[in-house]
Amino acid sequence: MRLFVALEISSTVRENLAELLKSLRSMSPQIRWARPENLHVTLKFIGEAPETKLAAIRGALAAVRSEQPVTLDFRRLGFFPNEKHPRVFWAGIDASPNLKTLAADIEAAAEKLGIPAEKRPFSPHLTLARLEPPRLPEKLRLPIQENAVRDFGSLRTNRFHLIESKLKPSGAEYTTLESFPFAAEV
Repeated sequence: MRLFVALEISSTVRENLAELLKSLRSMSPQIRWARPENLHVTLKFIGEAPETKLAAIRGALAAVRSEQPVTLDFRRLGFFPNEKHPRVFWAGIDASPNLKTLAADIEAAAEKLGIPAEKRPFSPHLTLARLEPPRLPEKLRLPIQENAVRDFGSLRTNRFHLIESKLKPSGAEYTTLESFPFAAEV
């Protein structure tokens, strides 16, 4: 099973980003654009895990807690590693400080189960597209610049999700296996 832990985004944020993706996709259909229904904020990519480890993963995640829900504001557009060699096109997130702590606690819980730690620092974002080769088509520069500081909406949540990802020729298909409340009700 290919697994990851994520926050779901609100319908408002999803609709705002779907509108942007639709317009950009029409200009450059050859890019691997994210499907709006698949947008999420990854807290921990677990990767391949045997089904026999699922109960332990669920138990470890169920123990993760925060004193309060997380707040996320979705704004800005950018690229990893940078605009000159863009591999990933993303929407940025300004989050409450406890989001970073929540991600670190999930990372620590997974590490105790032998799941390797992420080498890169946690950087909350929504992946909108993957560019292979890492080159931004000229016709996308202006529309991306025009939306570079756009506000896509906000979210306040008290639960994260364990999600299975099945890779298919038509793209990844996600199934939520379980939701975990980590703070008191929003």
